Amino acid sequence: MDKIIILDYGSQYTQLIARRIREQHVYSEIVPFDSSAEKIRAMEPKGIVLSGGPDSVFEEGAPGIDEKIFNLGVPVLGVCYGMQLMCHKLGGSVRPGENREYGKTEMSVEPGNELFKGLPDDFVVWMSHGDSVAALPEGFKTSAKSANCPYAAVRDEKRRLFGIQFHPEVVHTEHGSQIISNFIFNVCRAAADWRLEAWIENTVETLKKQIGGDEVVLGLSGGVDSSVAAVLLHKAIGTRLHCIFVDNGLLRYREAEEVEAMFKTKLGLDLTIARAAQKFYDALKGLEEPEAKRKAIGRTFIDVFADEARAFRHCRFLGQGTIYPDVIESSHAVKGPSQTIKSHHNVGGLPSDLKFELVEPLRDLFKDEVRAVGRTLGIDAELLDRQPFPGPGLGVRVIGEVTAEKVALLQQADIRVQEEVRKLPGYKSIWQTFAVLLPVKTVGVMGDRRTYEYTCAIRSVDSIDAMTADWTRLPYETLATVSNRIINEVRGINRVVYDISSKPPATIEWE
Repeated sequence: MDKIIILDYGSQYTQLIARRIREQHVYSEIVPFDSSAEKIRAMEPKGIVLSGGPDSVFEEGAPGIDEKIFNLGVPVLGVCYGMQLMCHKLGGSVRPGENREYGKTEMSVEPGNELFKGLPDDFVVWMSHGDSVAALPEGFKTSAKSANCPYAAVRDEKRRLFGIQFHPEVVHTEHGSQIISNFIFNVCRAAADWRLEAWIENTVETLKKQIGGDEVVLGLSGGVDSSVAAVLLHKAIGTRLHCIFVDNGLLRYREAEEVEAMFKTKLGLDLTIARAAQKFYDALKGLEEPEAKRKAIGRTFIDVFADEARAFRHCRFLGQGTIYPDVIESSHAVKGPSQTIKSHHNVGGLPSDLKFELVEPLRDLFKDEVRAVGRTLGIDAELLDRQPFPGPGLGVRVIGEVTAEKVALLQQADIRVQEEVRKLPGYKSIWQTFAVLLPVKTVGVMGDRRTYEYTCAIRSVDSIDAMTADWTRLPYETLATVSNRIINEVRGINRVVYDISSKPPATIEWE
């Protein structure tokens, strides 16, 4: 199987480059920027991409590159910082930008560049840079320019080295997919042989060999990743898979019952439901700070899961729904230049008496690929198309201290939000819609009587990959209906507000 390797320099768009390549049925893999040329050679790539990044090549400690990579005889495409680094290392010069370019920019293309084959002479690209190339290395020539950037794209045809100052992977760049296609097919001569159907067959066979006659225990959350991992493992080893679902009291309305109906009754998986809501409420008592709440939920989850897992004494393996973005974040956490915004948790840190080997069948896939695998495996679209739900559940949507009473209020408000938004024709294009319970009580009037009750916030965002998001322009009629239903039907809430913050500067979740 042909592959394109991406060296990660910390751009928020690095994963998007990999996804854009895979969308064209070519396998892509992201590796840390300081991977050696020998490691890259051993991976036998058809091409290499140097991603963008937040650093300047002038900064002390700025991410570098093993320059032998340029001599592997494999085509290289430098994107933004990747282009500046390539030119800097090969004898050109880079200077701080006098006129910083950020956003949509008109670019003019010089003839003869394979990257722009079949494209117009002028089109709009997405720039995001301060520094820029001032002088080209020997052997390079200009391929495109913009008003503020004389070297918007460059190339060394003999060594098959290409650089672009813009981001072809984002939707704001016109013809971005075609530029990526030209690189992987016209320049790298890669074969479009990445197919999920073949991946499923190969993965099932690999799981059978890895697990042998042993058993697997898996923490089932009811989300897309763990659900697809469970069905894939069940396909490979049948009843030797044991799923544990922890009802932490922080779930969506009737979620535990839905999970039981889907996986135990309909799909026939071996499923244990640990009803542990009170343990979580006890652990959260008195906590208001978001990270403290997340950590308390994570610790309690591990304790409850471990207690249930001990019942399966013959299990050698722990199954997890780890997906490729998780792998990238974990493996690049020390070496990579990107930053952590808030903590995440998985089934890690288990007690020493539970010594499992990990089995992670989805670790090579992005979220959209996981959904596609789920559809191929016959999982209901209603589950696969579910909007993202945070690991700590409603524990981070009840702002401040979490109690059973507040969670019950929020569940009732949230289900009414879901019911109304799902009626919209464009519901599936919305990334996430949910309710948040605020630690604020306000005065209201209901039935000629004064009320003093909680405020509920509605959050709805549009996004492609959750890296950035904009608030959804929900119809006023929908917002009016949601507000009326919550205030009239949920006793304890007398005011509804709508969050119109984008990410950045806000995050999607409130905590």
